[in-house]
Amino acid sequence: MEVQASARSRPAPPRSVPVLGARTPGATAWAPARLRGLGSRFGSAAGLHGAEAGAKRSPLWLEAVIVAWLAWAYDLLTNLAPLREHVAIAHAWAIWDAEKVLHLDPELTLNRWLAHHYTLSQIASYYYDNAHFIVTLSLLVFLWWRRPDIYRPLRSSLALVNVLAFAVFWLYPLAPPRLLASVGFWDVVGHSNTFGQWHTGALAASADQFAAMPSLHISWAVWSGLVLWRLTRRRWLRVLAVLYPCLTAVVIFATGNHFFFDALGGLVAIAVAVGLVEFAPAFARARHGRAPEPAGALR
Repeated sequence: MEVQASARSRPAPPRSVPVLGARTPGATAWAPARLRGLGSRFGSAAGLHGAEAGAKRSPLWLEAVIVAWLAWAYDLLTNLAPLREHVAIAHAWAIWDAEKVLHLDPELTLNRWLAHHYTLSQIASYYYDNAHFIVTLSLLVFLWWRRPDIYRPLRSSLALVNVLAFAVFWLYPLAPPRLLASVGFWDVVGHSNTFGQWHTGALAASADQFAAMPSLHISWAVWSGLVLWRLTRRRWLRVLAVLYPCLTAVVIFATGNHFFFDALGGLVAIAVAVGLVEFAPAFARARHGRAPEPAGALR
């Protein structure tokens, strides 16, 4: 009895009080995974190395098939473009009249100004013909080689924005402002004689001259800016990511290759493409009550 009484009277050992900053077994297993997910979703430097190490590059044959199909679809539209010239010109006049009514018509002012500056015209022409290919493809190759963990959704959004644009090219052929010569527009690129320009010469037949809406120059530039923003946290590179689409917009207006509404169409197209690729699958899973994939899951 005395033994039982002493056992009952013995004070219980104090409970362990969690200390701020101390690690617990559960937190140790949970926190790094969450941080890795956040890092791969938003492209921050923290927590990316594990996702990069475990990711596999998309097979080259698949990328080649995507590129070949997009090139075939664009070539098909190019072959049919001459049959729709009158419709495209009529649409151009309608767009121009609407912009003037809404006072959203900076193209003519910029175009006339650039036409009187020979050196800047040359620079703008080279930029218009080459920058979107060089910048976009360079980032795409970099993602495939160095960041396969985020490559697939970004590549898919770029491919999808081209598909959306091709559909609009077919449904709404639109001539660029430079073909409205009676208004006073000047074909800066066509008169610059720069290497690789698509307005005159042998390459002219390989380009759809009535594919102004939406502006893929803007779509690709915004995509490139989003990729650069996601890849880095350096301030000057993020400033560059914002300035690049803005500079592209000024160039496409000043060279007479796009209307203001074309640029808006390019913004809408890339927003829809990114939204469908990034957010539609998560929305569908949530609607069907399925658990969301980890933020850094490969697709």
